[in-house]
Amino acid sequence: MENIDKMLNCGNPSFGGAMYVCTTCHNMKFVPFHCKSRFCPTCGVKYSQERSTSMAFKLVNCTHRHCVFTIDEKLRHFFLEDRSLLNCLFRAVQSVILHMFNKINKSQNFVPGFICVLHTFGRPLEWNPHIHCILSEGGFSGNAIWRPVKHFNYTYLRNAFQTALLNEMEQHIGPSFKKIKAYIYHKDKNGFYVYAKPNLYDPNTVIKYIGRYLGRPVIALKRIDSYDGENVTFHYNRHEDNAYVKRTIPAIEFIKLLIQPIPEKHFKMIRYYGLYARHREIDTKLYRAIHKSKHRFIKSFTKWRQDILLSFGYDPLFCPHCKKEMALVEVYYRHKRVSLQELYERTMAKVKCRSA
Repeated sequence: MENIDKMLNCGNPSFGGAMYVCTTCHNMKFVPFHCKSRFCPTCGVKYSQERSTSMAFKLVNCTHRHCVFTIDEKLRHFFLEDRSLLNCLFRAVQSVILHMFNKINKSQNFVPGFICVLHTFGRPLEWNPHIHCILSEGGFSGNAIWRPVKHFNYTYLRNAFQTALLNEMEQHIGPSFKKIKAYIYHKDKNGFYVYAKPNLYDPNTVIKYIGRYLGRPVIALKRIDSYDGENVTFHYNRHEDNAYVKRTIPAIEFIKLLIQPIPEKHFKMIRYYGLYARHREIDTKLYRAIHKSKHRFIKSFTKWRQDILLSFGYDPLFCPHCKKEMALVEVYYRHKRVSLQELYERTMAKVKCRSA
């Protein structure tokens, strides 16, 4: 309910904001706070930008591969009814990838870097838990040797992921799961579907993929076509054949689909493994995709003021009359309603005190 309340009141001035004033002509501008929820269609884009930037800073300057680990649709309801099972997906992917690299040379123990992101929704917004993974095409040994890995055995990945996940689920659920486990083995004889995008060669391509797949909100605003007061119409491209599909559903059902992927509080949807999870002195010898000297500059482009300047060509904190930068004089953020009249009076009192 906390995330729903945040989304409903996103950008509502009554819930706080910042008051700016021009020190020359006393022109005022109130900037309301947004909810900052990653599940908000508006703030989710901002969250995606920040998370993508953070992830990009960790990447080693090498080729990466984008893998998607999916499950049988018969298992989906287990994860919906017991959200703690979602941890099993992460553990299964982690064990399979680390074991695959360990088999290359057990004595050297080559460790890759990979980032896993849980998505619990599909394009039609249905419940569909799966893992997106950005994986380095190479591993780093304990004695500082980098070993490129170009060939991934997808037969192994499919079967090993299926086995690892079903074992994790059985351990969590108990003996009652054995019958379902046997049924899934019989049905999916070739393992679970593991999909891999073409190699991501340069750092810029990797970063674009991160922004698109690993931090996106449930639905982009551009996919919502209309709302007539009762029904919501949205569209998507079907994954199987990329066909354009338009869907109209009651608003209440649409809201249910939007809030269904919201995880439990403090649950981590993005997790780092291997090289990207550890902080050893030897790992500093690796070249990163984005040099540390550029981090501060790149981060500046995720700030709201810079975003507006880049998108619309004007600085929102420059007075439209005097063309001078406006000063922050009041911040209100107490999670309860307050009238703009009260904010105005308090701000004017501060301006008069400064002018006296």
